[in-house]
Amino acid sequence: MTLSAPPKLSTLQALGRLSLFVKPVLPRLIGGFVVALGAAVVSLIIPLVLQVAVDGPIASGNTQLIILSVAGVLVLGILEAVFVYLRRAFVLTPATGVEYAIRQSFYQRLQRLPVSFHDKWQSGQLLSRMMQDINLIRRWLAFGSILLVVNVLTVIIGTFLLFRWHWSLGVTFLVVSIPLWFFGYRFEERYGGLTRQSQDQAGDLATAVEESVHGIRVLKAFGRGKHALQKFTRQVETLRGTEMNKAKEVGILWFWLEAVPVVAFGLCLLLGIWLVSSDQLTVGELFAFFAMATALRWPLESLGFLFSFLVDTRTATDRVFEVLDEENDIVDPAEPKTIPQPRGELAFRDVHFRYPDAAAAERDLLDGVDLVLEPGETMALVGLTGSGKTTLTTLPTRLYDVTQGSVELDGVDVRDLRLDELRTHIAMAFEDATLFSTTVRENVLIGRDGLDPRSPEAEAVLSEALDIAQAGFAYDLPDGVDTMVGEEGLSLSGGQRQRLALARAVAAAPKVLVLDDPLSALDVDTEALVEAALRRVLATTTALIVAHRPSTVALADRVAVLEDGRITAVGTHSALLRDSAHYRHVISSLEAAAADERRPRPEPVRQEMEVNL
Repeated sequence: MTLSAPPKLSTLQALGRLSLFVKPVLPRLIGGFVVALGAAVVSLIIPLVLQVAVDGPIASGNTQLIILSVAGVLVLGILEAVFVYLRRAFVLTPATGVEYAIRQSFYQRLQRLPVSFHDKWQSGQLLSRMMQDINLIRRWLAFGSILLVVNVLTVIIGTFLLFRWHWSLGVTFLVVSIPLWFFGYRFEERYGGLTRQSQDQAGDLATAVEESVHGIRVLKAFGRGKHALQKFTRQVETLRGTEMNKAKEVGILWFWLEAVPVVAFGLCLLLGIWLVSSDQLTVGELFAFFAMATALRWPLESLGFLFSFLVDTRTATDRVFEVLDEENDIVDPAEPKTIPQPRGELAFRDVHFRYPDAAAAERDLLDGVDLVLEPGETMALVGLTGSGKTTLTTLPTRLYDVTQGSVELDGVDVRDLRLDELRTHIAMAFEDATLFSTTVRENVLIGRDGLDPRSPEAEAVLSEALDIAQAGFAYDLPDGVDTMVGEEGLSLSGGQRQRLALARAVAAAPKVLVLDDPLSALDVDTEALVEAALRRVLATTTALIVAHRPSTVALADRVAVLEDGRITAVGTHSALLRDSAHYRHVISSLEAAAADERRPRPEPVRQEMEVNL
């Protein structure tokens, strides 16, 4: 997936963008940092106590003082453990709260972004950001951020303390450790690019899995499982190669993190023995030096993991904010108007529309549409494939905005209405009926906000909508209208899904009903029943119906002919048959298609098929 490159920010600037979500829980996170730093300080005090014990009680053989020294070390160890526990208690709950807030904001943003955004983004990319990236941010806030800062401070403080026993030991340890900082910087530069590449590839992989699951019927029917597997394997291998490159970079860093301290220890041991032999250092001081260096071993080694964690989180933050920063050009107006008593007049005034990714040389898909639907009128919209019928139906509810001209509801530009109000007045039913993984009841009543699904009023609305859509089959499902519909309604037939989607639009009780060929999956007899029931609704509702069957045209008071992005004729069916050659051509095409649907099919010859999946 190709995305525009975001502005280049430093890692701190990128992570700083999380401050909006972190601010409410910042005191507890600071508390977690303080106790974590306390644990680190205690771990650095222990070597100092050991120096006193070796040079004092152990050297003199004073048993009582030895016991006190051991007790002191034990107390410090317990105190360090308490601090570690407090760190977890301070940060775990607030970090999950931040994760919750980011996830809520992300989902809300997805709901508000226009359809044009979802047209260009793969669902797997959005899913990987919603689940994996936000989860990574939470783990970084609860664990990685605090430990990175504390461990870096521990290394700095511990290195400074190494100088207290003898300057030459401290200098040796410090000089030998310099390569760590160089390789750490190099690691961040290389690992960052690989991390972004890996996370994007994981999003593409999630999209491939989702498409394969949703299209499993097609893959099985055409025996293309092997082809899909080969394509998926190539994607997996690409991701594996990227992960191997990441592992290689981490391995190089770990090599230096392991090798440098060992070399430093060896050189400091040789130097320390010489200093002790020349009476410039006591045995207790040398023992304490190595105890301190050992205490610094884990903070040094952890820097490799924590730096990779840091880079992963920075990339995850960039990916999340790519969505949060996406421009939304379909928003509520600054000074919204309202329609207290809507009548249902729908007007298209010199409407032009082109998709954002259309080539500059292409003409507008809708190129000056002028059409007025009177209140309570049913208008059928007909045209050849590609004339722009479906696109026109997306404009009244502002799924897309016109690029020129206006769409008006009762004389008010739909862009001057709040989206919530607009979509209360206008409802849609699509040819490709999408249902949600919930009950039939909730699917049908989704457009009646504020209505208790279990109330008597809701029952009446549900019953009437199912009756009009000829969707009485819902009562025969295992749990009736409380039966859970499978993902996207795929547990139902195409005709059943369309009837429930039509019931959903009817139940919304809008003043304007926009139907994009909602009966295409119905048989002729069921379609006739639905059309007869629809006449009751359409008697008091303005309706714009995209027609692909002559019987659907018969529902309309008038018919509009869309040709090459323009309305070229409007009138009754009989008048258009008389006056419009293009309309006669369109109707003959619809009649031929309808006749083909009604023609009896020969009994298929049964044959064995092998589907390799």
